[in-house]
Parts: sequence; structure tokens; C-alpha cells
Amino acid sequence: MSLTWMLIRGSGLIAYLMLAGSTVWGLLISAKVLGRSVSVKTITLIHESLAIGALLATALHIIGLLVDEFVEFDLAAVLIPGASLWEPLAVAFGVMAFYGMIVVIASFYVRQRIGQTAWRMIHYLSFGVFASSAAHGLMAGTDSGNPVVIGLYGSTIAAVVMLTILRGFLAKGAAEKPAERVPRKARRTPTAARVPAVESPESDGASRPEEPILAAQSTGAPKP
Repeated sequence: MSLTWMLIRGSGLIAYLMLAGSTVWGLLISAKVLGRSVSVKTITLIHESLAIGALLATALHIIGLLVDEFVEFDLAAVLIPGASLWEPLAVAFGVMAFYGMIVVIASFYVRQRIGQTAWRMIHYLSFGVFASSAAHGLMAGTDSGNPVVIGLYGSTIAAVVMLTILRGFLAKGAAEKPAERVPRKARRTPTAARVPAVESPESDGASRPEEPILAAQSTGAPKP
């Protein structure tokens, strides 16, 4: 077995595991499973580092395919979905996963420019990237018949599916929960105290109301 073929196999499996780790970590973040046990900076660093590591391992995987002579791949075969003469569908899944990773990782660094909504829509592409990568590995991977490798694929796929379902339930519960009303602070405003009508000595005993005078509630004394 050639050194390049070992490089292809190893880099492909590492790329998948790092991508799976980034996907699982992202779901843990969105489902708020981690709570405040880890700082936001550390959480983001781990998530991005796993994704970048997966992209670099995939690039090494592609270079190995171009160099190896066991199966002849040209640039078109590794860059254009369906152009490969060897297992065209399986290779196409890998090519699409590669492009998807580039888009998702690039969105990390333009998040503030494109806005939260656009960034979130792009980030949903991660599910397609993970699914394409898993399909590529299972269909084209040399070690896909190995029980240990099958266990790795099965456990990571199960983890992503279960966390996605959990995230959906948590999001639904948060949407149905009524918003808590924040009580307004009572505003203390002075109330007007009306002075009762008094009789004027010049009016033949007829009562004449004086002008209403405001008195501060706190002192109870009328203004002069």
C-alpha cells in the first residue's frame, strides 16, 4: 500500500471526524446544552477550529488524490461534481461537501457585514455539508467496511440527528412560552388637592369658590 494512499485514507477520515465534531459542537451551542460552563470566546474558538481543521484535512485529501496513481484523478474530477469517472456519485458528494465547508467557514468572518439573519441561513448549510460528507465516506471510503469505522459513522450521525431533534423541541418550547411581563415602576406624581369654597364677606353671604390651589401630597400644604 502506497504512502499517498494511506495519506488519502487518513486525511479523509480525519476531515470527516473534525467536521462531525464541529457540527455536534455547533448543535450543543444552539441548544444551550453547555450553559455557562464554557466562555463564549472558547466555545466559538473550538467550533471554528474544528471546521477549519476539517477543511484543511479535506484539502490534503484532495492533493493526495491528485498525486496518487492508483486511481487517476484530474482537477475536473475533484472540483466538478459528477466529473469523476470513478464512483461519480460518491465523489460528487465529497466535492459538494468541500464547497459547502468553504462557504460556511467564510461566513464566520463576514457575520457582522451580512447580518445575523443571512449568517444563520448560510449556517444551516452545515447540515447538508455533514450529510454529503457522511455519504461520501460511506460510499467511497476504503475503510467503510471496517466495523470500527462503521461505528464512528453511525455514532456521529446518531449524535447529529438526536441533537437536531433536541434543538427543535427546545426552540418550539421557547416559542410557545408566554413572555414574562416586566412590572413598571410606580410613578410618584403629586396629586392636586382642591381647597373647598369659602364665603366672601363682601358677597352677602353667597359662597364663591376660590381658584383651585395645588398642594403637594407629601406636605399637604397649599401653594401660596
